Amino acid sequence: MAGRKETALDLAKFVDKGVQVKLTGGRLVTGTLKGYDQLLNLVLDEAVESEREQDDPLKLSGKTRQLGLIVCRGTAVMLVSPTDGTDEIANPFLADGA
Repeated sequence: MAGRKETALDLAKFVDKGVQVKLTGGRLVTGTLKGYDQLLNLVLDEAVESEREQDDPLKLSGKTRQLGLIVCRGTAVMLVSPTDGTDEIANPFLADGA
């Protein structure tokens, strides 16, 4: 192992498990990670894109689009997170009346 560079992101533990991927431009894709490479190109199976509101691109519309088997180019990947063990919570920084 001497001389081998260790990566900060170890995706091997997420292979064949559900992941959520945020891409540049605001796209959010959820699917099963089937493969990856050192450039962070990802292969997702059963991928589903969460669509955004037309008026406010920061809000999800609740609609989804089935994509199937896709390749996410590494230069567009901003965030990779597991879907297991993650829940959406209310924003604690918003005032109750807002």
